[in-house]
Amino acid sequence: MADSLYATRMNTIPKSFIREILKVTEDPQIISFAGGLPNPRFFPTQEIAQAAAAVLTGADGAPLQYSTTEGYGPLREYIAQRYRDKRGVDLSPDEVLITNGSQQALDLICKVFVGKGDAIAIERPAYLGAIQSFSVYEPQLYPVPLLDDGVDLGQLKAVLDRHRLKFFHTVINFQNPSGISYSQDKRAQLAELLSSYDTLVLEDDPYAELRFEGTAAPSMRTWLDGRVILLGSFSKIVAPGLRLGWVCAKREIMSKLIVAKQASDLHSNSLCQRMLHHYLINNDVDRHIATISTAYGNQRKTMIDAIEAHCPAEVKFTRPQGGMFLWMTLPPHLAAIELFERAVGKRVAFVPGTPFFVDGGGDHNMRLNFSNADADRITEGIRRLGDIMKQMLARPQ
Repeated sequence: MADSLYATRMNTIPKSFIREILKVTEDPQIISFAGGLPNPRFFPTQEIAQAAAAVLTGADGAPLQYSTTEGYGPLREYIAQRYRDKRGVDLSPDEVLITNGSQQALDLICKVFVGKGDAIAIERPAYLGAIQSFSVYEPQLYPVPLLDDGVDLGQLKAVLDRHRLKFFHTVINFQNPSGISYSQDKRAQLAELLSSYDTLVLEDDPYAELRFEGTAAPSMRTWLDGRVILLGSFSKIVAPGLRLGWVCAKREIMSKLIVAKQASDLHSNSLCQRMLHHYLINNDVDRHIATISTAYGNQRKTMIDAIEAHCPAEVKFTRPQGGMFLWMTLPPHLAAIELFERAVGKRVAFVPGTPFFVDGGGDHNMRLNFSNADADRITEGIRRLGDIMKQMLARPQ
């Protein structure tokens, strides 16, 4: 087929490096730290099956019928109430739109706000799914470095002063890929900075409830209210196969998001929404989340212990208080992509850092997922990586 038939935007969209890597990990002998996968041991399979039966048994057909674009009303009320109870964020159900995972929320927001060449600020390193989603709309992306406690405010101010940013996208808790969380002081300082500019904040927060250390900090909406668009997902706390997430925004923005979703898919899966709601109100979800968080915390500790035992001392890494990832920095003369190629030969996979940077960088970084492997495989996988690193360091320079 002639290249001229394709939209030019297709030339700007990067492939999902992670999806390509996951093809490698289909081999069950591969120890994979690559995907951002919840651990299937904790999927509430029986409870979801019971919810499906309950929703369909004796139903009037509504679960299988077309539904409203906004989503199932009781599920939207549940989300709004949970924000009020758990996060201290005052939300109305009318400010909640159910989406096909939070990934669709990113796409809808771009449809509403982003034209070709518009300026968007992202974190450096950035969430790969956001990079891919934004790239469809051909914006100018301005990456701003992350520090240990959140974004570099001086660098962000420099971008704000030079460009009219539509929004700043942040994975504010247990960031993907770095595992970094914004401190409360950094959030307050970020809000103070942004108060002088006409810029929105996309607070992308799929990992917030997977905390196993420390204390939660408030949402940016505490300071900036309607300037903040909230994104969330049930993928990490229930099951990703349901493909249900949400976006929360003030009514003016929400009305445009609804139109954009109508043009996309009319509404998210109404049967899954009802099943999920039935599951949420008939089970102890907080206990379920606590079980997951405890397990992930133990798996993170296992990974850190293994790194300290088996990897060269020159290797640096983050120590996330929650979520699913940690971020490793190799010595300057070790390339992550070479390590990846050697590691696959030893049946270990991870994600090299380069896909998380839009301006070059990440050559000596790697993202490691600790949520989807048991302790023995984590220890063995890290041991193999450490052996390869030591062999690479031993080469003549």
